Amino acid sequence: MKKVLQYLFEHKTLSREQARDVLTRIARGEYNESEMAAFITVFLMRSIVIDELQGFRDALLDLCVRVDLDGQETIDIVGTGGDGKNTFNISTLACFIVAGTGQKVAKHGNYGASSISGASNVMEQLGYKFKNDTDRLRKEVDAAGICFLHAPLFHPALKTVGPIRKNLGIRTFFNMLGPMVNPAAPATQLVGVYNLEMARIYNYLLQQIEGRFTIIHSLDGYDEISLTGDTKVINNSGEKIMTPEELGKRMVNASDIYGGNTVEEAAKIFTRILKVEGTWAQNAVVLANAAMALHATGSHDSYEAAYSAAVESLESGKAYGALQKLISLQ
Repeated sequence: MKKVLQYLFEHKTLSREQARDVLTRIARGEYNESEMAAFITVFLMRSIVIDELQGFRDALLDLCVRVDLDGQETIDIVGTGGDGKNTFNISTLACFIVAGTGQKVAKHGNYGASSISGASNVMEQLGYKFKNDTDRLRKEVDAAGICFLHAPLFHPALKTVGPIRKNLGIRTFFNMLGPMVNPAAPATQLVGVYNLEMARIYNYLLQQIEGRFTIIHSLDGYDEISLTGDTKVINNSGEKIMTPEELGKRMVNASDIYGGNTVEEAAKIFTRILKVEGTWAQNAVVLANAAMALHATGSHDSYEAAYSAAVESLESGKAYGALQKLISLQ
């Protein structure tokens, strides 16, 4: 690692193969915590380049515990995290609304490293038991329309660096990798990113991967559709800017989508929204993200049709039913 660090401290970048090798060694536990922390810190001081990100992704996929969901065409809705906004678990809630429409979901997530409650925190709090047993995950998708893939169980490198990321408490390049290494290889991805540079990188990388994708970035810094301002939307066929009114019928305030101070609070907000007891603003934001995901699958003629399907899923209780069914299977 000393040679690698010296190389990077000279303002050089890694080739795709070098990046792949370093992350493979991290996964094997060949470096100590200080070496790994120093390595991660390099990419806090400068932007990661595409070759490096591709190499890191290659390593994670090489070592990944793959999940075969028996041909089910799934979607993942995931934000990179690290936007520092501490919203409630919008993308995870959107997953249950999407599952309530009948669309199968393979949600990939992790504990929050730079936020109070990541997807894994809230799912664990609600009673979900993490697993990488393919048969059990298939049963969850069949019965509830959704399964949850806790990243460290599928990616050895993420397990190794988990404590370091938590101790650092700030966004690292691992935030960028999560959405690109879902072990179930979903047919469609809705990916939220925290800045426009990351949107550009993801657009390039996801064009290389077979499947449908939509990238979203709220221009005031959120890694999801926040309805606090306009949203940049990029997909396989192009890009555009959409207003809060187009996406969610109204604009909301940042305070409307605050996620609470503890995991317990986050889980209570989560359950309230699925039980159709959320505020108008909370519902609007979750429905907009779910609608964008449904639209990304190509199963609805328009965004408006996808939005209507999302509303029906939430208001009919089907979204909450998906959560109840999933937890009953644990």
